[in-house]
Amino acid sequence: MLSSALVSASEHKESREILLKKDEQKDIFVKYADKKKLFTLRWTLYKDDALVIFRSYDKIVAQNVLSLRHENQSFRLELMPKGGKNPQMAYLLVKFKEFKESSKEVLFEVFLFDKNAQIELEDLK
Repeated sequence: MLSSALVSASEHKESREILLKKDEQKDIFVKYADKKKLFTLRWTLYKDDALVIFRSYDKIVAQNVLSLRHENQSFRLELMPKGGKNPQMAYLLVKFKEFKESSKEVLFEVFLFDKNAQIELEDLK
């Protein structure tokens, strides 16, 4: 399991916070070489300290259940195919940071790990 202890300022290239209401979708373009792929993230349910999220990247859809009280606070998303010109994997680590009870919003922290500085993230408005 990945934990926040593995994330340090010297290891990741970029980090950002994303605040989302229920069913609000965040879209981010992941650009490298001549590729431009879409990463989307939204959450649909928060109950008993567990958060159900839906995500997609490069037309592959997945669901995760994240929790603040357990080791599954985050998920890792590999951004480029392995091997060839990409010996060092670039990836995102998306961490469930907080559920804001008053506004019913979820705060995520997104870390970009990219040792070869090949990836550019662009928010889609």
